Amino acid sequence: MSEELAPTLQNILDQKSLKWIFCGGKGGVGKTTTSCSLAIQLASCRESVLLISTDPAHNLSDAFGQKFSKEATKVNGFDNLFAMEIDPNSSLQEMIEQSDNNGAMGSMMQDLAFAIPGVDEAMGFAEIMKHVKSMEYSVIVFDTAPTGHTLRFLSFPAVLEKALGKISALGGRFGPMIQQMSSMMGAPMGGQEDMFAKLESMRAIITEVNTQFKDPEKTTFVCVCISEFLSLYETERLVQELTTYEIDTHNIVVNQLLFPSKSSNCPQCTVRHAMQQKYLKEAHELYDDFFHIIQLPLLTEEVRGAEKLKEFSNMLVEPYQPPE
Repeated sequence: MSEELAPTLQNILDQKSLKWIFCGGKGGVGKTTTSCSLAIQLASCRESVLLISTDPAHNLSDAFGQKFSKEATKVNGFDNLFAMEIDPNSSLQEMIEQSDNNGAMGSMMQDLAFAIPGVDEAMGFAEIMKHVKSMEYSVIVFDTAPTGHTLRFLSFPAVLEKALGKISALGGRFGPMIQQMSSMMGAPMGGQEDMFAKLESMRAIITEVNTQFKDPEKTTFVCVCISEFLSLYETERLVQELTTYEIDTHNIVVNQLLFPSKSSNCPQCTVRHAMQQKYLKEAHELYDDFFHIIQLPLLTEEVRGAEKLKEFSNMLVEPYQPPE
């Protein structure tokens, strides 16, 4: 049996080649707190850190107690930590509106977008990536939407290829007619080429980013869970799926652990502690050889605001010791 890996996220801070770090897991397990805390720790040892939330619920603003938008904003109290919140679905709407004011192309664009499952998300993701790639950050931390959505982006290049194929087929068939009608209505020419070029550049970006995601030197995924059956089951599925997509993962954060004191006379705490320890033991049996398992306690108050997050983030690098 190999020796147990250190129960901290220090390995992520030490790996200076990392560019993309994802935090993901089931809803309500503390992904946002973990990703904010990890970003804070990274800010102390990397030149510049960008924290991105792609969860439509946008929890970063709540966590830091500061309003963020789709533009990268400096987090109060830090010099080199920035945050942004993006709604992947809104960028498609913008693209449709921009692509065209002449009606015909716009409605075709819309029909196309919604005819192919996942095109809207794929475009949203490409827009995010284009935006992010144009900014020079040393490392980017993603606070992702709950598990189901997280891995969808890996199928995006295929989705966009399909969209491109459809557009060129439609363009070949109806292009001349649409252009003729557009010019009769006095609309500018070339809307279709613009759109085609835009989709093509998006596909190129997504393909390039995906290549980086599959490089363990550049990308890793931190799974966040709680010590319960469903959450552990979900984590196992996530690990399997990441392995299928060749995305590196070697850290699991187990959050909200109870450590009742010996003199505690709270039956719920004792029972829950016993249940959590059972699943924690299972997690260790499953993952000890390949994963760093980080244990975080359930606190008596919410972790909100930069100061509390800073305090909490120390537990990612120094294992939590429950009081005797």
